[in-house]
Amino acid sequence: MKTISCMNIDDELLYSSGGDIKKYKKGELVYREGDHALYYFQIREGKVKLNNYDDEGKEFIHNIFGGKQSFGDSMLFLDKFYPTNAVCIEASEIIRVPKDRFVELIKKHPHLSLEMNACLSQRLYFKAIMLQSMASLNPASRLKGLLDYLKSYHDDSCGSCFQVGLTRQQIANLVGLRVETVIRALKKMEKEGNIKIENRKIVY
Repeated sequence: MKTISCMNIDDELLYSSGGDIKKYKKGELVYREGDHALYYFQIREGKVKLNNYDDEGKEFIHNIFGGKQSFGDSMLFLDKFYPTNAVCIEASEIIRVPKDRFVELIKKHPHLSLEMNACLSQRLYFKAIMLQSMASLNPASRLKGLLDYLKSYHDDSCGSCFQVGLTRQQIANLVGLRVETVIRALKKMEKEGNIKIENRKIVY
């Protein structure tokens, strides 16, 4: 499976376009659901989750991004509000480029626009695959859809060696299952040889 680093623009190019680095603490919001998109965000270090909550306060995680990945990109081209929160799940350093300066950047460097289109297309494709899996009542099918989706962002040249850097609770929030159900399903998948669990980490 070919993967695309979504997005990974050279740091110096971002700085020359008005970018700066902002440091965030674990649990700190990068932006809130309902905010306007004002920046392009690219993670230098750390991890960020996109989430929101239902009326009962239950968290649903839409995605988790790590180093050298961008998030919230599509909202830069829409006059809409963010549909999710972006929350740091560990201490993070994030490069921010003001929206107008970022638009100027991709106009000057058309290849970046092509890479962004490829990135967004990949995200939409695998999101559709994951949503199809989410419709299943079988927990293992939901988990496989999630693992395929997460693995799509990483180099697959080593085969079955993708280590999932998520807690069982985060996985449960991503697939809409109880954490106890996720634990049972993962044990079953391990017995069937579909995954490995090494030092409590899932390897797929």
